[in-house]
Amino acid sequence: MENVLRPVTVIGGSLVATLIAGWLLDLLLRRADARHTETPLWGLLRRCRLPFQVVLCTSLLRASYRQAGILPDHAFGVGRFLTLVLIGSAAWLAVRIATAAVDSTYARYAAVTEDDARVRRVRTQVTLIQRVVTALVVVVAAAAMLLTFPPMRAVGASLLASAGVLGIVAGIAAQAALGNLFAGLQIAFGDTVRIGDTVVVDKEWGRVEEITLTFLTVRTWDERRITMPVSYFTSKPYENWSRGGAQMTGTVFWHLDHSAPLDLMREQLQEILKELPEWDGRGGGLAVTDTTPHTVQVRAVVTAKDADDLWTLRCAVRERLITWLVTHHPHALPHIATTEASPRPGA
Repeated sequence: MENVLRPVTVIGGSLVATLIAGWLLDLLLRRADARHTETPLWGLLRRCRLPFQVVLCTSLLRASYRQAGILPDHAFGVGRFLTLVLIGSAAWLAVRIATAAVDSTYARYAAVTEDDARVRRVRTQVTLIQRVVTALVVVVAAAAMLLTFPPMRAVGASLLASAGVLGIVAGIAAQAALGNLFAGLQIAFGDTVRIGDTVVVDKEWGRVEEITLTFLTVRTWDERRITMPVSYFTSKPYENWSRGGAQMTGTVFWHLDHSAPLDLMREQLQEILKELPEWDGRGGGLAVTDTTPHTVQVRAVVTAKDADDLWTLRCAVRERLITWLVTHHPHALPHIATTEASPRPGA
């Protein structure tokens, strides 16, 4: 009977202690979060409750499973299993803590910084740093698990003897992957492109939605996602409309008759711009930029705070000015003469 009660008591006591410790930890973090509203760190750390409980429970069982007589005929296997679970849960807890610290730092920085470009730059950097830390923790945890098996230690010693040759082979085989990895780090700290930037790549206009260590995702205006290797942005030219500020200048073109009332069009353009909330007031003008035997090309220059507002502004100006011409000056629209030409003098 004792052989049954002792394992059940140890396992049950470990679970109860784990639940109580998790509840106390969550209570302390909630109180700290309520007292320190200036930082979201304590609230984010509440996500660590589950991995903390797994680490604590596994540690208690790992320290007492032999004395408790849990599966005495398979003590070695039980110890190996608990060790592997402990390593994995510790890595899980480390990743959660690092993520909470990074997210808290970014949230506090974004709350006090008014420069949107700098906020997006920091967001890109902390995202990539978080991914690097997660990858390192996973690799170290996997290596620690493998080293718990004695045969893997011998394999590791033999691999170290030929590390030079293996390094060369791995470098050649993973050349593209390593290139993308270093390109991702270059993007993060070189500040060439950031999450939220408006870019034009391969004649596609969109906004950078995600940046990882190997690929970058651009969300186009029609909700498509273009996934590209990050090495593209370090080796080929592309347009970044958010670089140096999001403000933009755009143009609107019309092809009109030579008799178009240009002065009245300039006045009407100013009235239209004043009514449109997308116009930022920096500039707005109209001029004739070209002429053909049948029409003149009229160009309006307008400004907006970002690419999205500029597109809306250009469409609205084009539509409203055409409507005004159709209503008040229809003769200014382009037309093709169908009457016979006047006879040449003296003919």
